[in-house]
Amino acid sequence: MKRLHVALLILTLCFPFASVVRAQSPTGVLSAEQVKKVAPSVYFFRGQSAGVQLRNSAGFAAEGGKLVLAGLVDTSGYSSDVAAKYQGFLITEVKLEVEGTELAPGEYGFGFSKEGKFLVMDVGADDLFTVSAHRDENLHRPVPLQIVKEGDGYHLYAGRQWVSLKVK
Repeated sequence: MKRLHVALLILTLCFPFASVVRAQSPTGVLSAEQVKKVAPSVYFFRGQSAGVQLRNSAGFAAEGGKLVLAGLVDTSGYSSDVAAKYQGFLITEVKLEVEGTELAPGEYGFGFSKEGKFLVMDVGADDLFTVSAHRDENLHRPVPLQIVKEGDGYHLYAGRQWVSLKVK
């Protein structure tokens, strides 16, 4: 019985420290290992679950340890109209500004179009907004998806196309 009390006392003391550690965690782009620990392996969107390409997932930590994650998914099982515009997931625990458009915390689908647009959809595949994407012809080694720190925000890249993300 005494051991149980000691164990409960230790757990009670550790929980406040755990939240302090999370609150004091550094901000910035997450490493590949950090992303693998927090990104989902499957993502629910428009009535289906699709496999997440963890090698093509990225994220960053905002103040207080809150996360923003993005990743590409396997859209082969989706109808052609959904697969044409849905490339990946975007999960945010903070309010974001995407190219000047506000995005509330939540889970979304996104896609970059060949016409240079970035589309954000709710999980029902309803279009929320479209903004113009940028193209970086000087990017030395484009990869399918990455997040890069830029000034007071971040750039979400899909190949050479990118949009700015800023925490609000």
